[in-house]
Amino acid sequence: MNWLIKITIYATGIISLFLSQLVIAGQELITQRPNARVIIDNDFAGDPDGLAALAHQVLSKKTESVLITVSGLDPALAKFTHGDADTAKVGADKADTLLALLDKSEIPVKYGYDYITREHQGPSNAANAIVEEAMKDSKLPLFFTCGGPLTNLAEALRLEPRIAQRMTLIWIGGGDYPEGSHEYNLNTDLQSAKFVIEQTSLPVWQIPVTTYRQMQYSVAEMQMDFKPISPVADWLYDQYTHLPPFVDMGGSLTMGDHPLVTFTALSTQSSISEQISARVINEDGTYGDALQNRVLRVFHTVDARLTFADFLAVMKRNNQSR
Repeated sequence: MNWLIKITIYATGIISLFLSQLVIAGQELITQRPNARVIIDNDFAGDPDGLAALAHQVLSKKTESVLITVSGLDPALAKFTHGDADTAKVGADKADTLLALLDKSEIPVKYGYDYITREHQGPSNAANAIVEEAMKDSKLPLFFTCGGPLTNLAEALRLEPRIAQRMTLIWIGGGDYPEGSHEYNLNTDLQSAKFVIEQTSLPVWQIPVTTYRQMQYSVAEMQMDFKPISPVADWLYDQYTHLPPFVDMGGSLTMGDHPLVTFTALSTQSSISEQISARVINEDGTYGDALQNRVLRVFHTVDARLTFADFLAVMKRNNQSR
């Protein structure tokens, strides 16, 4: 083939590709606007899935992330993994680092009292911030999403009981109904969970242990599909390479905090839930007698396909927009 013809064909291809990209860039996209505000609470010094869910939430176009609050780890786990460090502050530092990577540093991060180092000298910064945000007037409903113990929320409710009428709690925690069981988020601060469930009228959507364990993500998928997406994804992946030595990594990870994003930013329609009577929480985490006039929305399934597909997509979109 003549060299001039080759150059002409090559140039035509480049021009066609360029024009096609302009057409794609000019296409009108589906409009999405926030339909809820979200306060995100978690023990971010613990399992990295809380940080992954945080990234997912703040990148969602359907929610407005207005505040992040941080609780500490169970004292025994904290001593083993962080020594005498204030794990609530450690978690807040991790959240701040992630927000900076995502260009979302405008979202305030406040941490509560740590179980080891806390000294109750007035309300914590986390509790004060929760009350302040919940008492704001807004056309958007407010969700308080919690992937850890209910420490900060209980403190805020004691500080200002009126906030129970101004938001809905979505909580990853507790055993399965009707028997219940020991469960980390519940038993780390059982008294706070008892207070929120048994002594307040705060609307509660609960995702108990068997339900959140449905959120399994392959270790191989994380390495091959997730890690290469962006520097942020690489940072999140790296958090899983520094787990405590007693963790025996299997073939999958439990990304158990992502239902918080599913039910605020995506949909509840493809997950199964029911309204049930709340129960007294016994000291061992099991459930006792039903409470009169106290109803919870308990989820039995979560649409994991929708959740993880959206997570990867929003991470890719965030990287492309930079």
